[in-house]
Amino acid sequence: SLHFFFFLFGLNHHTSFFLFRELNPNLKISDLFLALHGYQCRSVESCWFVQVAMVEVAGNTSKPFLDLGSFVGDLNVDDETASDDISLEGLEEELQECQADDVVANILSKGTTLREYTKGVENNLRQVELDSIQDYIKESDNLVSLHDQIRDCDMILSQMETLLSGFQAEIGSISSDIKILQEKSMDMGLRLKNRKVAESKLAKFVEDIVVPPRMIDIIVDEEVNEEYMRTLESLSKKLKCADADPTVKTSKALKDVQPELEKLRQKAVSKVFDFMVQKLYALRKPKTNIQILQQSVLLKYKYILSFLKEHGKEVYLEVRAAYIDTMNKVLSAQFRAYIQALEKLQLDIATSNDLIGVETRSTGLFSRGREPLKNRSAVFALGERINILKEIDEPPLIPHIAEASSKKYPYEVLFRSLHKLLMDTASSEYLFCDDFFGEQTMFHDIFAGPFSVIDEHFGTILPNNFDAIGLMLMIRIIHQHQLVMSRRRIPCLDSYLDKVNIALWPRFKMVFDLHLHSLRNANIRTLWEDDVHPHYVIRRYAEFSASLIHLNVEYKDGQLELNLERLRMAVDDLLVKLSQMFSKQKLQTVFLINNYDMIISVLKEAGPDGGRIQQHFEELLKNNTAIFVEELLLEHFNDLIKFVKTRGSEDPSTGTERPITIAEVEPIVKDFASRWKAAIELMHNDVITSFSNFLCGMDILRAALTQLLLYYTRLSDCIKRINGGSTLNKDLVSISSIMYEIRKYSRTF
Repeated sequence: SLHFFFFLFGLNHHTSFFLFRELNPNLKISDLFLALHGYQCRSVESCWFVQVAMVEVAGNTSKPFLDLGSFVGDLNVDDETASDDISLEGLEEELQECQADDVVANILSKGTTLREYTKGVENNLRQVELDSIQDYIKESDNLVSLHDQIRDCDMILSQMETLLSGFQAEIGSISSDIKILQEKSMDMGLRLKNRKVAESKLAKFVEDIVVPPRMIDIIVDEEVNEEYMRTLESLSKKLKCADADPTVKTSKALKDVQPELEKLRQKAVSKVFDFMVQKLYALRKPKTNIQILQQSVLLKYKYILSFLKEHGKEVYLEVRAAYIDTMNKVLSAQFRAYIQALEKLQLDIATSNDLIGVETRSTGLFSRGREPLKNRSAVFALGERINILKEIDEPPLIPHIAEASSKKYPYEVLFRSLHKLLMDTASSEYLFCDDFFGEQTMFHDIFAGPFSVIDEHFGTILPNNFDAIGLMLMIRIIHQHQLVMSRRRIPCLDSYLDKVNIALWPRFKMVFDLHLHSLRNANIRTLWEDDVHPHYVIRRYAEFSASLIHLNVEYKDGQLELNLERLRMAVDDLLVKLSQMFSKQKLQTVFLINNYDMIISVLKEAGPDGGRIQQHFEELLKNNTAIFVEELLLEHFNDLIKFVKTRGSEDPSTGTERPITIAEVEPIVKDFASRWKAAIELMHNDVITSFSNFLCGMDILRAALTQLLLYYTRLSDCIKRINGGSTLNKDLVSISSIMYEIRKYSRTF
C-alpha cells in the first residue's frame, strides 16, 4: 500500500509515511521496514519517519500524534549529504554544462552559496509537501467512501458472475435440446416432402384419368363454344396421358375409364365435324366477305382442327378436303366474275396492223382509215401510261364504279388490278391456312381453280395483244409484284408470277419482231411522200424506242437493248431508202436532218439517258449538217468556194506555173460584194422553210455563215499575197461587216 501511495500521488517517502499512518492507524512497523528497504535508505536511523516509528515501538503510545511543523523544522539535511557513498565522477563536465545556466549564474551573482540555496529550496519543498498532506487528509473521507463503493461493486460483480455462470450452464442444456429438435424437424420435413411428391403424382394420375360428369355433359349435350373448346383441351390431355405414360397403361383404374374416354372421343369428333362443315358451307353464300368470316369466326375454333388432327385423323382430312373444295369453287367464281367485269372496261390500243412500218392511209373502198389520234397515239408513245408503275400498291379497280363512269382502260391497268387482287387474296389465304390448319401446302390445292381461271383468261388475251408498250409495262408490273411478295415474305405466288413473266416475254418478242419486219419489209413507194419534214413512220419509231428505253432505265435488260439496236439499224436503212426517193441531193440531206433531229428530240423528251442510240443519231445529224452547209454555200457562193478550195492555199512567191492574177480574183470579189447580203437572206429563208425544227434550222444557218466567213477570210488572205492585190481593197467586204450580219441572225435566233 505504501508503494501505491508513492506512485498514485507522486509523493516522496516522508509525505507518504504520514499520510498512510493517518489513513491506517493499524499499520505495523515491520511493514514499514519492508517498504523502506525498497527505497535504498542509507540507514534506518537516518530516516526521520523511521525514528518516529521506533518511538512508537518503544511503547510511547501515549504521546500525541507528531507535530509536523516542529519536527520538520529540526531536520538536518547535512547528515544526508555527509554520506561516504557520494561520487564526484563527471562533476567537472556537469559544472561546465551549468556554467551557461541562467539560474546558476543568477545565484552566483548574488553571492549565495549553493548549499544555502539548496536548503532554501528544500524548505520550500517541505512546506509544499505539508500543504499537500493536509489536502489529502481533508479528502480522506471521500477516499474511504470510494474504497467502500469499490468493495460493494466487487461484491455485486461477484454475484453477477455467479448468476451468469448459471445462465451459461442453462443455455448449454437448451442448445442441446434445440439440436435434437432440429434433427427431428429435418426428418419430419423430409417425410413431408416425400409425401407431397407422392400426393402430387397421385393427384395428377387421378386428374388425368378421372372423367368428371360435367365434362360428359358438355361434350354430349352442349353447343360448340368457348367452354366446349376448353373441355376438348381437357379431354385431349386425358387421351394423351393414357397413350403416353406406360405406368398409366398398366393401371386398373385406366381399364375402367378407358372405354368412357373412347366414347367421349368419338362423340366429340362427330360433333365438331358437323359444326365445322356447317361453318364451311357459310363460305359458299353469295356476297360473303370471306376474309372477315375467316378472321372473326373460323379462327376462334382453330383448336378443333388441332383436336381432329390428333384424335380423329380421318375426320380431319375430310374437313380439310371440304375446305379446299369450298374455297376453290368460291375463289374461282369470284375471279371469273371479276375478270368478266374487267373485260368490259378494256380499251383496245393496237391491232395486228398497228406496226411502225405499216402504211395506214386509206388505199381502197373497204380498207380501214386512220383511227382517232387520241387512241392511236398510245400505240407507240408511252405518255401517261407510265403512271401505272407508280400505282402498284393502289387498291384494285372496282368494276361497277368504273363502268358507271364510262371509263376505259388500257389492258395493263386491268392486268395490274387483277394481280393486285390476286396477291391480296393469296396472301390472306396463305396466312389463314398456316394459322388455322397449320399447313402451307394446301394453298396450291385451293388456288388451282383461280389459277386455271386466270390462265384461261390470258390464253385468250395474249394471242390477240399487239401492244408492245403494254406488254413491256405488264412485264415491269410483274417484277414489281414479285418485289411486293418478297417484302411480305410470302412465297406462295413465286411460281405463278414466274410463269406469267415467262409467257409475257415471248409475246413481247413476237410483237417487237413484227415491228422490226414492218420496217425491213416496208414498201418504200407507198411510204414515200414528197415532203422533207419528218416522216410519220420515223416518228413512230422515235416514240416507240424512247418508250422502251425509258422502261429499261432501271432494269438494264441486255436483250431489250440488243433488240432496240436491231430496230435502229432497220430505221437507218429505211431512212436512206426514203431519202433516195428525192431527186436532189440537197433535199435528201434536208430530209435526213429533219428526221434525225426529230428522233433526237423525242429521245431527249423521254429521258436524259438516250444511250448509244441517241449518240448514233447525233453523230449522223452532225455529218449531214456539214454536208448541207457545204451544199447551201455552193448554191450561193460556188465560184468563191471553188477558188478557195483549189487555189486559196497557193503562195504566189513560190513561182508556180500559173500564178494567181488580179483578173482571176477580181470577178469573185466584186460578185461577193454585190450580192452577199441578198445571198445570206436567201439562205435564211431556205433554212426556215426546209427545217421543221426552228432551233435546228438556226443552228444550221449559223454554221453556214461561220463557214462562209472562213472561206471569205481565206480569200482575203490570198489577195494580200497577190502582186497589186491592194487595188481590190475597195471592193473587199470587211470582216467586221460580215460578223455584224452573222450576229444579226444570231439575235433572231
